[in-house]
Amino acid sequence: MSTIWKPNVTVAALIQRDGRYLLVEEETDTGIRFNQPAGHLDEGESLVAACAREALEETAWQFNPTALVGVYQWRRPQGDITYLRFAFCGDLGGHDPQRPLDTGILRAVWMTPAEIQASREQHRSPLIWQCVQDHLAGRRFPLDLIRHYD
Repeated sequence: MSTIWKPNVTVAALIQRDGRYLLVEEETDTGIRFNQPAGHLDEGESLVAACAREALEETAWQFNPTALVGVYQWRRPQGDITYLRFAFCGDLGGHDPQRPLDTGILRAVWMTPAEIQASREQHRSPLIWQCVQDHLAGRRFPLDLIRHYD
């Protein structure tokens, strides 16, 4: 019996404030890397709710997604995993500095686009810089493009 291939569905938050983007520095199987606040879709969860949850868990910042920036498909160079990423932008809410960050997250850090571009070799995937470029280019799609049925 063969296994059924399925991509890993993930969400990512493009959170911008004062010309800087909120990224996380995290431990990965390839070392310490930068990523947007991002993670996997949980069973029964909407993409928008998953994005807000992951942003809070990884950064301790409240985030309300208001638009879809893009959908990205990327196969890791090892060829073992394909990611289907839904990246959202939105409104930044409050911060809880006492909230512990998810396991593996070392810190949340605000970076300029130039700093993000300069650190590309430390990115978890090429999607990080591509999402920032798309956000800077004004790519925004309404959330009603995505239909979630309970």
